[in-house]
Amino acid sequence: MNNHALVTRLREQLGDAAVLTDTDVTDAYSRDMMPLADSGKPLAVVLPSDVEGVQAVVKACAEFEVPIVPRGAGSGLSGAANAIDGCVVLVLTKLDQIVEIDEGNRLAVVQPGVVNLDFRNAVEKHGLFYPPDPSSYDWCTIGGNLSTNAGGLCCVKYGVTTDSVLGLEVVLADGSVLKTGRRTVKGVAGYDLARLFVGSEGTLGVITQATVALKPLPQLPSTLVAAFNSTEAAGEAVARVVREGLVPSLMEIMDATSIKAAEAYLKTDLGTSSDCKALLLAQSDSGGEVARKELAVLEQICVDCGADLAYATEDLEEGKMLLQARRVVLTALEMYGVWLTDDVCVPRTRIAELIAGCERISEEVGLRIAVVGHAGDGNMHPTIVYAHDSEEEFARARVAFDAILDVALSLGGTVTGEHGIGRIKREWLAKEIGEVGIQVHRQIKRALDPGNLFNPGSMFSL
Repeated sequence: MNNHALVTRLREQLGDAAVLTDTDVTDAYSRDMMPLADSGKPLAVVLPSDVEGVQAVVKACAEFEVPIVPRGAGSGLSGAANAIDGCVVLVLTKLDQIVEIDEGNRLAVVQPGVVNLDFRNAVEKHGLFYPPDPSSYDWCTIGGNLSTNAGGLCCVKYGVTTDSVLGLEVVLADGSVLKTGRRTVKGVAGYDLARLFVGSEGTLGVITQATVALKPLPQLPSTLVAAFNSTEAAGEAVARVVREGLVPSLMEIMDATSIKAAEAYLKTDLGTSSDCKALLLAQSDSGGEVARKELAVLEQICVDCGADLAYATEDLEEGKMLLQARRVVLTALEMYGVWLTDDVCVPRTRIAELIAGCERISEEVGLRIAVVGHAGDGNMHPTIVYAHDSEEEFARARVAFDAILDVALSLGGTVTGEHGIGRIKREWLAKEIGEVGIQVHRQIKRALDPGNLFNPGSMFSL
């Protein structure tokens, strides 16, 4: 087909400013934040400003048989938004309106280009709370969060993105608009199509609007920190918290490597001893006496499991300071090289085994591996550090990345807890869900996208 004619059509329908073809510009839209994932050269980058513009792009690309790769802000870590040669990258950042905030029914209608943090701040002014909080929440967009079913630090209590989704508006491969879901608390009419599209990584359609459930604004958090001289002791504390039915709003774990990196970066002592092997950080947003009781029980569990230090505070600034150590780990690791982060999830009773497995892999490949993660739901982020100018170290980092996935599966876990499959874990998806699972994925893909228009080659191959 005539690619020049396609670009001309797109410019006629969306305007010259919305269709970018200069390679110096389009290259910036060709990949996300995952260095392992391949990327190609797009034919054009298109930035529509409304759903009609999205429909026009989809119809034109379908006619000219040119694939579409939907994209948000590019904060992803799986290559799911990476361009392929000759594609149109469909950027949704200009669909950036908060259409409605319904305080009475605790819901909102939002377009995909809205930044997560901006949305959270907007609903907070109404005394409401949007829970999903990926680490890139200050620049990632709601559309990307929906497409990857993003998680975050507070998933232990509030769940991942899909747990907040009531309905979606999606442009399908023929350019028609599908409206899924509801605005009511309950509803079981037909298949749950909204959940099908959440986490589909742009392979089934283009999300142009979402109706999401909101929570009452939680109380200011109280914070607990506990230090352990073994990862096994920290892991047992996490298991005890789960067994006893505690649901903190946040529970994070840091291994010895990540603790040392954070201390060096912050130029501070976190109050741990030199032989500290693991740090647990937890919060309660229940407020008042309820929060005090929750943290008191959690503190006692940590002490009973052998914590050398267990300290709780209601002071907001002190809590932020303690949690900062967890939030700066990836930045801190840049002191030693560039990093490659994973996002495996294991049963919460096996977190210590995963950390031990990562320590073994670190010794085998001769690279630094730090492990931090969401202990409350078992979603861990082993992060491999290597020299940016060494192809040999990069190759060893790739070996370590795959070895970590193998360990996670052997522990009864999953190869991705929140980043998605994208273009770097396609073979691992097949290993995890099996041939029948892959066939069902393919059947759904063919039914909704028979021409393989959307993001071909991502997640799995047809």
